[in-house]
Amino acid sequence: MMLILIKLIFAHLLGDFVLQPRSWVQAKENNKLLSWRLYAHVLIHGLLVMVVLGSIHYWLLALAVMLLHFVVDVLKLYAQSEDTRTRWFIMDQSLHIIGLVAIWFLLFKPSIDLSTWFNSQSLWLYATALLFLTFVAGVVVQILMSRWTDTLNDLQDGSLAHAGRYIGMLERLFVFFFIVVGQWQAIGFLLGAKSVFRFGDLKESKNRQLTEYVLIGTLLSFAIAVATAMLVVYLS
Repeated sequence: MMLILIKLIFAHLLGDFVLQPRSWVQAKENNKLLSWRLYAHVLIHGLLVMVVLGSIHYWLLALAVMLLHFVVDVLKLYAQSEDTRTRWFIMDQSLHIIGLVAIWFLLFKPSIDLSTWFNSQSLWLYATALLFLTFVAGVVVQILMSRWTDTLNDLQDGSLAHAGRYIGMLERLFVFFFIVVGQWQAIGFLLGAKSVFRFGDLKESKNRQLTEYVLIGTLLSFAIAVATAMLVVYLS
């Protein structure tokens, strides 16, 4: 049963990102329900379902997927604007995947013991670790670095909004993943890559305070990720 769901997701990704030209996307956004490309795109998704499942007998499933795709795409076309394009892209893909899972569950009624999964220690252990590393650890680093942040405010050179926050999230997640899978050497590669990218900024700034600030922040972020990952591995 799980294989069918994987094939449905494969068909969706193929139809949305490989078999849909950029010109079709623009035509749908401009003409919306009047664009024939919208209906062709939906039809392609239905055909892909039967192709990946290898039988025309799945026509009812293909019809359900087509209806789902049509409704979600029309909702996105009429609701999104230039300012919300990124947000609606994420919502659009999320609704497609959730809808596919719902259709799969309703039509095939797989036997899944959600209570066992929901009460799994590993699930809550990893969920807690990921929540801590993405949101909580950033606040911890910010607070611990606050004594130096005000001093360096005048050195800001128009960096992207919240860029440092997301960089920190990603590097902690990478470190966590590398340790969980036992690839400690990859952490050295990650640290080296970040050093290469930051070298030009630090060299051009010619400011020892900024260099020390970045170094402390990076090492502190890495230390939190390493400690969290080691604790998760120990408790698993």
